[in-house]
Amino acid sequence: MANLTAGERKKIPTQEFALPQKRAYPIEDAAHARAALSRGAANASPAELAKIRRKVHAAYPDMKVNALKVKK
Repeated sequence: MANLTAGERKKIPTQEFALPQKRAYPIEDAAHARAALSRGAANASPAELAKIRRKVHAAYPDMKVNALKVKK
């Protein structure tokens, strides 16, 4: 996963973030999605982590998301 510069991060569409209202946890590719899961587990609230897991699962259904109970 490449590091994002501030300019590159600003170019990512809002819908490509796991928490779009905060523009937090970019998930524009699989590497960033895995990083979002990892960083979310360490730093996000339980409610935010659940949202991150749902968004990653929706974007990458084949990716293993630990302790995920997807509610539709």
